[in-house]
Amino acid sequence: MKLKDIAHSRTGDKGNISNISLIAYDMKDYALLLEKVTPERVKAWFSEIVEGDVVRYELPNLGALNFVMYDALFGGVTRSLAVDKHGKSLSSALLEMEI
Repeated sequence: MKLKDIAHSRTGDKGNISNISLIAYDMKDYALLLEKVTPERVKAWFSEIVEGDVVRYELPNLGALNFVMYDALFGGVTRSLAVDKHGKSLSSALLEMEI
């Protein structure tokens, strides 16, 4: 199953840091997200763009995870030549991960 089957996502940015939230549609799936979507898997999933650490924050009351990916936007909005300078499409990319 893909993450998009059980969760939705949003993305934000600050400089060269991307932040991706992953929110379970149903609280019963939160434990599965905790187990399967680790910082290591997220870093591997985005290995072509994330050069720094990936830190996971857990929000159990919301059934959500927040991943902060350092050195992930090719220098940031004002320095990057990437088409998606803010990394807004990264949330959609994460939802394609198989778990």
